[in-house]
Amino acid sequence: MTIQNPVVWSWEQIRAARASLGADPPEAYWGEAARAKPVVVRRIGMEVIRTALAKGLEDFAANRTDVMFLCLLYPVIGFVLERLMFGAGTVEALFPVASGFAILGPIVGLGLYEMSRRHERDGATNWRDMFGVLRSPALPRIAGLAATLILLYLLWLVLAEVIYRATLATIYSLDDPVPTLARFIHDTFTTPQGWAMVLIGTAAGFVCAAVAFAISVVSFPLLLDRNVGLDEAVGASLRAIRLNPGPMAAWAALIAGGLILGSIPAFIGLIVVIPVLGHASWHFYRQVIGAAEEKDA
Repeated sequence: MTIQNPVVWSWEQIRAARASLGADPPEAYWGEAARAKPVVVRRIGMEVIRTALAKGLEDFAANRTDVMFLCLLYPVIGFVLERLMFGAGTVEALFPVASGFAILGPIVGLGLYEMSRRHERDGATNWRDMFGVLRSPALPRIAGLAATLILLYLLWLVLAEVIYRATLATIYSLDDPVPTLARFIHDTFTTPQGWAMVLIGTAAGFVCAAVAFAISVVSFPLLLDRNVGLDEAVGASLRAIRLNPGPMAAWAALIAGGLILGSIPAFIGLIVVIPVLGHASWHFYRQVIGAAEEKDA
């Protein structure tokens, strides 16, 4: 074994990752799961959340260095967006951008779901397995669902800007339209307009995040795991929420809280939060969706 310089090592890893591109036939990708099987939704309890988190931490620990290296991309993107917003004087967009990770989280987690899927199947994984998603025969369905979440995220950003302009922005003059971050925070919590922005914005953000969660909580991992249609995958997600409102609400709150907290310190916390929640989401899906021979709850 020899020590390579970072440029050579990175190039060899990219070449190896390229080999994983291209769709597999259903039998090669899913194996037995390529055959159409009924999707069974279980009733679950709160203990499932603890189990999923514990297994997510195990998967994270198994590939800690590689996954953290890849997940550096997210705080870098967040930091660049933050700098751009400060430069453009749009400090009001900081929270909507950060909280929007709760909407885009399932897309970000796709590669991590794939790693956990392969870890179950093969017992060992590496970072290149994240790109195995691109070999999935369900990729067009996955892309369609991802596009829906991206549209929801953009809608949330537009709504947040409209709400800001209709509330807190009305107290600023044309000569001083862009507050500093410190003044923005002060005015948010000390003025009626600021509190109106908080309350209306929280309600709008909750609706967007709830819709995103409802249609994707088990849809993405189900599309990776079985040969099912997009309507069936989304239907399973909605049915899982109907059957398990308490545990699903707790799981949603955990994901949203983790992503927001991970975003606050310059998005650095996402390096750990994203892989742990991504792997845990796969194991949560495993607890919710049962085997074909089980009776649907």
